[in-house]
Amino acid sequence: MNELPVIDLGDALDDIGVAIDRACRDVGFFTAVGHGVAPDLFTDLRACAAAFFARDEFTKSAIAMSRGGSAWRGWFPLHGELTSGVPDDKEGLYFGTELPLDDPRVRAGIPLHGPNLFPDHPNELRDLTLEAIASLRNVGERVLTAMALGLGLPTHWFSSNLTADPTVLFRIFRYPPHTSRLGPDQWGVREHTDYGLVTVLAHDGTPGLQVHAPNGWVDGPTDPSTFVVNVGDMLEKLTRGRYRSTPHRVANESSHDRYSFPLFLDPSWEATVVELPLGASDSDARPRWDGEDPVAWSGTNGNYVTTRVARVFPDLFAAIDE
Repeated sequence: MNELPVIDLGDALDDIGVAIDRACRDVGFFTAVGHGVAPDLFTDLRACAAAFFARDEFTKSAIAMSRGGSAWRGWFPLHGELTSGVPDDKEGLYFGTELPLDDPRVRAGIPLHGPNLFPDHPNELRDLTLEAIASLRNVGERVLTAMALGLGLPTHWFSSNLTADPTVLFRIFRYPPHTSRLGPDQWGVREHTDYGLVTVLAHDGTPGLQVHAPNGWVDGPTDPSTFVVNVGDMLEKLTRGRYRSTPHRVANESSHDRYSFPLFLDPSWEATVVELPLGASDSDARPRWDGEDPVAWSGTNGNYVTTRVARVFPDLFAAIDE
């Protein structure tokens, strides 16, 4: 394998389900075409994001994540996020489902629930971000609908059992050229896996994404009209390893910034993921980057996500947890 499988989401659901099942068994990633999202959306979002990131740090800090409280929303600076305890060579913005302050979950202080933080300028960033969240969520829900068929489940199994009130998180990441790195062993983001069910990633076409396929590292697509979809830890647990939560990493070796826009479509916060009666995949079981086993996890999706995010921003988590 030297490239990710390509799946047309405009095909019949049964056909998509078969293709997704094969891709998730083989590598845990695929390139999605035929998704129906207008390409101008992410071209415009990239331009707005670039305008925001070009501002000075004092101005950007008006929406710093420390101001978002337990909702974990807002801006973090270059080298401000950790993977395996090492700073990533990126800066970014954290968003999620827009919730008012009087929402019961917000009033209860449930982590990752709350209103988003948006800058005053560019003011178009708010509407474009919310449109991107809605569009990528629709893509993710179509993937889960087809995936259910591929697993031999009813069409609406995921929405009926795990995602009636999904945890939806969205990020905008800027990866600067490699000249900004703190050291030779620093990555845009080091080898890692995602936490939840599926990730739907829009991107600007700049190379950098690398996926640890069974036979080695494979580059992600460079066509900005395509999306990348991958399996998360909770989907690996659900399928008892039939679908692998595949390690991946980012290294921007270009001479310009690289932008990516991942949406994480995850189980409801209080959902407990119970394994389906499926046989494990026959793909190789090489050790995970973190030495852990999602199938062995016991607890709610919210607890799992919280423990993982706490490792990414330990100082922020400690301040909120006090």
